[in-house]
Amino acid sequence: MEAVRVAPVDPDLDGDNRTLCGSSPEELIEWAAARYGDALVASTSFGATSAVMLHLIHRVAPRTPIVCVDTGYLFPETYRFAEDLIQRLHLDVRFYSAPMSPARQEALYGRLWEQGEDGVKRYLQLNKVEPMQRALSDLGARAWMAGLRSEQTEHRAGLRRIEQQDGRIKIHPILDWTEEEIDAYMQRYDLPYHPMVGEGYRSIGDHHSTIPTTADMDPRDGRILGKTRECGLHLPLTAEQNQSLKSSGL
Repeated sequence: MEAVRVAPVDPDLDGDNRTLCGSSPEELIEWAAARYGDALVASTSFGATSAVMLHLIHRVAPRTPIVCVDTGYLFPETYRFAEDLIQRLHLDVRFYSAPMSPARQEALYGRLWEQGEDGVKRYLQLNKVEPMQRALSDLGARAWMAGLRSEQTEHRAGLRRIEQQDGRIKIHPILDWTEEEIDAYMQRYDLPYHPMVGEGYRSIGDHHSTIPTTADMDPRDGRILGKTRECGLHLPLTAEQNQSLKSSGL
């Protein structure tokens, strides 16, 4: 069985980027919904400013299923924040987790995130990459929208608004938005920040590997899981990961 359910190669990815380079996030989401229909999904971490992307989906493409990967190690505030936004925006959120519970993982393998880069990679594969790939497969996704922004990491700075990742089209509606534009949108629509933002948490992931940052620091400095500051969800699968997914039956 194949590792992922893939879309046909976009016939003109470069052309789509040229055509839509000046479009607003709303226009790009509308384009994606018209092109991919029920095969379009979105993802969220319910992070510091996730309400922006979720509100855009709510306004433009409210039927879009939204995937949240739940590692089992999110902050209690994140779970409550997620429920509040789901109710407020009437979101269709699907939570996916690793088949093996966090307690069982720790009993068998220890705290993988404390075991160097190899341990971190295994942790991310088990708890983030595999659940996300399973979600995309379950939902028959041919295209995936994510709220990545260029200024967040070096990898994201090199992305285009429309890309391909592991055979699917990846769409980044707010890729070019600055922190100021995010804040302005939040204020315009009276959207809530993650409740821990007020405590200095500006990039929020698992409780065991997230720390607060000060204003003079990069927000991603608060994410201390791995050297790349990427959780693995938004990176192409490695050959090893692809083989692991094949053997798992995906």
